[in-house]
Amino acid sequence: ADFVLVWETVPQELSGQQDSRENGDMQERSATIHRTWRKKFLDELHTAGIHMEKHMTRMEKKVVHYLLLSAPWSVLCYYAEELQLRVPLQALPRQTSNWSASVLRQLGIPNLMAQEVPNLPLDYYTCPFKANKLRWFLGSDEQDTFFSTTQRHQILYKILATTQYGHSRDREVGVDRLLSENVFTAAFPLHEARPCRPPVRPEELAAGSLSPRQVLFQYWASWWKWSKYQPLDHIRKYFGEKVAFYFAWLGFYTGWLLPAAVVGMVVFITGIFLMSNDVPSQEVCSSEEKYWMCPLCKTCPYWQLSKICSTFMTGRLFDHGGTIFFSIFMSLWAVLFLEFWKRTNASLAHHWDCSEFEDIEEQPRPQFTAVAPMMIINPITGAEEPYFPKRRRIHRILAGSMVIIMMIAMVVMFLVSVILYRAVVAILLSSSGYFWFVASASRIASITGSVVNLIFILILSKIYISLAHFLTKWEMHRTQTKYEDAFTFKVFIFQFVTFYSSPVYIAFFKGKFVGYPGNYRSFLGVRNEECSPGGCFIELAQELLVIMVGKQIINNVQEVAIPKLKCWWHKHKLLSSKKPGKEGESVLVEQAPWVMDHQLLVFEGLFDEYLEMVLQFGFITIFVAACPLAPLFALLNNWVEIRLDAHKFICDYRRPVAERAQGIGIWFSILEAITHLAVISNAFLIAFTSDFLPRMYYGYAHDSGLRGYVNFTLAYAPWDFVLQSNTTCRYRAFRDRDGNLTLTYWQLLAIRLGFIIAFEHVVFFTGRVIAWLVPDIPESVEVKVKRERYLAKEALAENKV
Repeated sequence: ADFVLVWETVPQELSGQQDSRENGDMQERSATIHRTWRKKFLDELHTAGIHMEKHMTRMEKKVVHYLLLSAPWSVLCYYAEELQLRVPLQALPRQTSNWSASVLRQLGIPNLMAQEVPNLPLDYYTCPFKANKLRWFLGSDEQDTFFSTTQRHQILYKILATTQYGHSRDREVGVDRLLSENVFTAAFPLHEARPCRPPVRPEELAAGSLSPRQVLFQYWASWWKWSKYQPLDHIRKYFGEKVAFYFAWLGFYTGWLLPAAVVGMVVFITGIFLMSNDVPSQEVCSSEEKYWMCPLCKTCPYWQLSKICSTFMTGRLFDHGGTIFFSIFMSLWAVLFLEFWKRTNASLAHHWDCSEFEDIEEQPRPQFTAVAPMMIINPITGAEEPYFPKRRRIHRILAGSMVIIMMIAMVVMFLVSVILYRAVVAILLSSSGYFWFVASASRIASITGSVVNLIFILILSKIYISLAHFLTKWEMHRTQTKYEDAFTFKVFIFQFVTFYSSPVYIAFFKGKFVGYPGNYRSFLGVRNEECSPGGCFIELAQELLVIMVGKQIINNVQEVAIPKLKCWWHKHKLLSSKKPGKEGESVLVEQAPWVMDHQLLVFEGLFDEYLEMVLQFGFITIFVAACPLAPLFALLNNWVEIRLDAHKFICDYRRPVAERAQGIGIWFSILEAITHLAVISNAFLIAFTSDFLPRMYYGYAHDSGLRGYVNFTLAYAPWDFVLQSNTTCRYRAFRDRDGNLTLTYWQLLAIRLGFIIAFEHVVFFTGRVIAWLVPDIPESVEVKVKRERYLAKEALAENKV
């Protein structure tokens, strides 16, 4: 069997024991509708020629029906031609395509990452299947093995997704709709034979008797293989191209994080050395009562600058000349990474036969086919296919965009209100009179603010994701790739705003529009938030460390624990209500493969996996100036992530229907956008948030040893403020005793803006040169593509037949 349909029914003797009369009638009515739909659907499948085999498991309160489906040869051939599945023409010599392996070979270094994986899938020249040219294809006499298991799954899913069970105008089409209406409880392809089990004996390995799933479990999902290459061809053969591309990209990205992590470590260690003999830090620490600073809020006390000695020193770890170099390095690293991924993507797409998938081979979505209002001739393939008018789609997309902009505006409004909430709570607590509250007012305010923020984001994202699903369906995208790209883009924008708002606020807005003593600016009656005494740069570094370390650890614990708990609960529900069968009844041995697969979790798609990695990519490029250790934490996380995800796919999830893809889809465009954003963000970070340029300016104009720098950055409180409070105090700004901006401020502003322009031009220009020098498609792949076209023409030439 290739596919399983599952549904549950309540036995006759139990259906009478209902709670109330009305409730019983309702349930009876819906059960009757479900029965009718199910019967119609299964009759249609039977008419289509699908072979069916039925099994039942009796429980205490319900009966679970398993229907095993398989397609005969004639059906497979008919649909293979319609789906344009690619089949082998001629075997190819194997070639490895790991860039690191070839580099190590040229340098003569032994490759510790290589591993011998048994049952390596063969490589073929392929072309789309045609039934009347059957004898030209390799292995066409072996009907059982000619189509791969993943191809048979695709064919069966296509049949299930397009079979009608009611009126097409009511969209009563396809197994997905029946699943959402609970007519069926599950529909999934079967995993290969035996599930995961403890390590296999060496003699079994030698015999090559491992099923594909066991090979993946041994050589990919195992923790002992953390330093080895992933067996991508095996992954592709078992799960299909879409999943294989995700793991190929994840592995490639993790490999590229290694140089970034090493350089980041060097920059951080440099910071430690610079910190110990930094003149301004020594001035701050030895100033004792020299600098009395103005209060940071209405009810806050005056404070001595020497109190923040340790914070100021820590700030130097992250804020020095090395960070400029590292920002430029990471911006160019990101450009190079994407250029080389393009090449890897092209060679994998060719190697896996999907380099023309989106343009030529991809079929319209079954859900689109069922409800499209008209038919039209496809200009590329010349075949007639369902069509939705372009103008109507554009109108729908524009309407959807308005809804999304409103939702994002709501998020921004809420984030502003959280900032106000923090300020108000801090004021209330510090004026409450309780010592404990007064002492930790700002800490309590920020912690409760974060909790409120988190709860709100969770609620909003649930609403937003269901809205995005609805809008994307309504927009009527023709192919699955376009549909997923549209959905991904919508949800990513929302997640981007929620995840990055806090670091963006700290980096670019906090403490920038404060005013000065005696003339503080306020927003909605609340005084604008100032940076903590050590400055905003150190706050940003703390925020990033929390995200890169705390959040990633929590995510990984969740990724291990949640699937295990869900699996356990699912199994518990199914097995606890098992009923010992009487003789003569069809009772299954509990361990039948379809029963075991039914206990696993539903595969939800790759969106969350990509999202986590792409947000991480954003943190290590957009804010890298503030935390040179970010790439190191990302690298450590990803080493764990690859094996965690592998284990989930092999052991915790039902087998997904293999989907084809040409690459990582719209995620690549999102990564490119993040790379451009990172250059601009780092330029502004260094110019406006970091102390780098004021130090350079002071060293050049006043004292190259930076003696007296601290005094230079502090202004005196204006006369009227001093008269009110009878105390002279200092604050960080370039202003005179009347509160007016000094000439130094304007000179520094000019230097800052000049730096931004120079930095961006240098980085963008170098990035462009790199992109121009590195061809998108490797030469060897271009040759292979031409060779394959030639062979396909030969094989399918009419005169041969």
